[in-house]
Amino acid sequence: MATKIYDAIIVGAGPAGIFAALELISKSRARVLIIDKGEPLEKRHCRTQREYGRCLRCNPCAITCGWGGAGAFSDGKLTLTSAFGGYLNEYIDQDSIEKMIEEVDQIYLSYGASEIVYGTDQEAVKDMERSAAAAGLNLVPAKIRHLGTENCYRVIEKMYNALSDKVDILMNTIVAELVTEDGMVKGVKLKSGEIYSADYVICAPGRVGAEWMYSESKRLGLKGINNPVDIGVRVEVPAVIMEKLTSQAYESKLIYFTKHFDDRIRTFCMNPYGVVVTEGNEGLVTVNGHSYAETKTVNTNFALLVSKSFTEPFTEPIRYGRYIASLANMLGDGVIVQRLGDLLMGRRSTTERIRRGLVQPTLTEATPGDLSLVLPYRYLLAIIEMLEALDKLAPGVNSRHTLLYGIEVKFYSYRLCLSSKLETDINNLFAVGDGAGVTRGLIQASSTGLLAAREIANRLQNN
Repeated sequence: MATKIYDAIIVGAGPAGIFAALELISKSRARVLIIDKGEPLEKRHCRTQREYGRCLRCNPCAITCGWGGAGAFSDGKLTLTSAFGGYLNEYIDQDSIEKMIEEVDQIYLSYGASEIVYGTDQEAVKDMERSAAAAGLNLVPAKIRHLGTENCYRVIEKMYNALSDKVDILMNTIVAELVTEDGMVKGVKLKSGEIYSADYVICAPGRVGAEWMYSESKRLGLKGINNPVDIGVRVEVPAVIMEKLTSQAYESKLIYFTKHFDDRIRTFCMNPYGVVVTEGNEGLVTVNGHSYAETKTVNTNFALLVSKSFTEPFTEPIRYGRYIASLANMLGDGVIVQRLGDLLMGRRSTTERIRRGLVQPTLTEATPGDLSLVLPYRYLLAIIEMLEALDKLAPGVNSRHTLLYGIEVKFYSYRLCLSSKLETDINNLFAVGDGAGVTRGLIQASSTGLLAAREIANRLQNN
């Protein structure tokens, strides 16, 4: 079968891959191919959820795969800081990170991102920091630009239109493996058996491709380290309870260390007046949250994630996260929802108890159940402690009516060893974004695509 030749191949059409392509066409005349196993943007509709009222675990998932990656249907929060959202500060200096984040932000603005930025009232932020510290919480301040799920879609669509006639794009196409020879990348091999040749390859498979990235790194002998494993629940409360925080900061990044085990737990992906949603991860159903710019609910949701670092002989953090999520899927045929009061009383929630509660679930397909049969003891204890601390900052969070959905798990636990240009030990093979374990958010994921593509453009120009 004939080999098809490109200058650069990008595996994954999420934010990291898209920004890499934008940079390559801007800074070079490279022949670029983008490959993704999901659908084109206009076909990314979760038909099964709409028609059947529950997730049927489609593979690939229309919510997490396809043009725009998981970011296309995310809340669309651009966290304009290097303090969280990834590990870029371990690869480039602080000044360079700040300049890159500003550059990425400007690109999003040029494609239609909102002009509104939260967290700019310094006095209000300081007041929140003081209140958080009094509750034993560390508030990490950050400026947030919120797109909203529907606007995020529009921005990603405009980026597609800018690229579609300048690069080749293969959707619904699975990359089986990377092709290398004598320590040099040579291209990719598709599941169909076709080989596409390229001098440079950027791996940007996203969180849903983290397991593939891990297996390929092992096959190729690439070194890596285990990031902390992030597992927890999504919390849903009346929006008015969180209003004081969300009106100023939109997303409050709060970190807590538990009294019993000194485990680190943090808030993640806060969605004011939003909805709780499911997403597919290679046959598993996990939970997430969205917030729209134009459509509001009466609830706010956010994740509480417990971070655990494991030592030898444990080397499979992704498999561990999948195992915990699979328990919830086994017991609840998908996502489980439980009232906090029922959890504390040691009983499962029922449809009737939830119906009588003050918080009505926005994820109606979730199965009332018992999360204590899924989460390990120290994870449950960390979540309970965190809710008690949060209640001092936002009274009402630690209510018996508060809803907990599980499981939420982030599959970016394995991080490849990379150069300051995000190049692997295989020459001209780069790894970026959440799938490489380098980032965990839109801004830093996009930044890594920019960084790798900029280096490739420089090499192409000098050759």
